[in-house]
Amino acid sequence: MAKYVIMYLSNEKGVLLLAQRQRRRTKTRTVVDSAARNAAVLSDGCNPEFVKGAEFDGIFEIPIIKKPKKYQIPKQLVPFSKMAKADPKSFAVCEYENDREFRDLLLNPDEYISIIKEYQGFITPDCSVYRDMPLALQITNIYRNRAIGYCFQKHGVYVIPCVRWGDERTYTKKVLPEKIAFLGVEKHSIVSVGSYGQLKDKVNRYFFEAGMDSMMETLEPEIVLVYSKMPDNIEHKYPDTKFVEYPDWTSTVRKEQEDNGGRTDALACRGTLQWSVSSL
Repeated sequence: MAKYVIMYLSNEKGVLLLAQRQRRRTKTRTVVDSAARNAAVLSDGCNPEFVKGAEFDGIFEIPIIKKPKKYQIPKQLVPFSKMAKADPKSFAVCEYENDREFRDLLLNPDEYISIIKEYQGFITPDCSVYRDMPLALQITNIYRNRAIGYCFQKHGVYVIPCVRWGDERTYTKKVLPEKIAFLGVEKHSIVSVGSYGQLKDKVNRYFFEAGMDSMMETLEPEIVLVYSKMPDNIEHKYPDTKFVEYPDWTSTVRKEQEDNGGRTDALACRGTLQWSVSSL
């Protein structure tokens, strides 16, 4: 029997999240359990209740995330799996990490709405859109990104669309009549992109920059939040757009450690919470 000993400073919802996630980690899941849960998600049409009341964009009916009335630029970004370690007053939640780290969010977004509402904002899930994926799966993950974003926005969360493209079929009209990667995002608004790992070789860099150019042409965003670095040539081409760069989480933690004499608990203790778990 697991017994949770939790000492908190201020963020009670953060404590709830930690306890909830720990229960999920310690619960034994069989192959049958996982299969049943996944089957339930598929059998009811991939949670159509998430987009109840939404407006849709394009022939694939991608849910639309509305442009905010007032822009809020987050001070810092924290991945979903690390959000309990970050001060909600200083961080917005993103999902620039492996898809398995935010699987619970995709399956049960309603469990996290009240928690994420405490943060500076929510960047929609960066569901994988790989170039070697079948086009149907690329479209599916773009849809899931907007569906979760719409669901959170409907419940009062400040939502920033994460724009992710795959192969050129998603950001050009060479195959489809629409640029599917940009559907569901309003023009002249605020968006987020992740360049982490996209600039290391010529091939990935080519597709990243080609998609960026297409996004800038199509959406004409006023603000672009960048998880990691934006190539200088992109910023120089679009002087009317404000680009805001954020370090990846590993770099954020490393800098925090350096600023605090090598201590690793600085982010966890700064105005958020301390916790420990013991088993009896």
